[in-house]
Amino acid sequence: MNSTTSIVAFFLATVVPIAAAAATVDPSTIASGTYTVKVVKVVDSKHIQVVMDNGADTTLGAGRPTVDFSKVQVNDQLKLSIVNGAVVVFLDLTTPGR
Repeated sequence: MNSTTSIVAFFLATVVPIAAAAATVDPSTIASGTYTVKVVKVVDSKHIQVVMDNGADTTLGAGRPTVDFSKVQVNDQLKLSIVNGAVVVFLDLTTPGR
């Protein structure tokens, strides 16, 4: 009985955090504000896939014509402002001057 309980506990301890970290969030549910994120993928010049500080994964779109992600790279750390689920301005914290 103890070995079964130990196996179940081990399984839950390893799988549950992985599943929580992989949670995809709808950008429209993100409260408007400023966030620091890590870039997972640059979809195109107007969309990026990011991991937020809380571990949530989401794809964000540009909220203005002037927002351009073409110079952003995977693993860059960005500070961005989100309004109504879209990025209105961002700063690349990884490489100054970008």
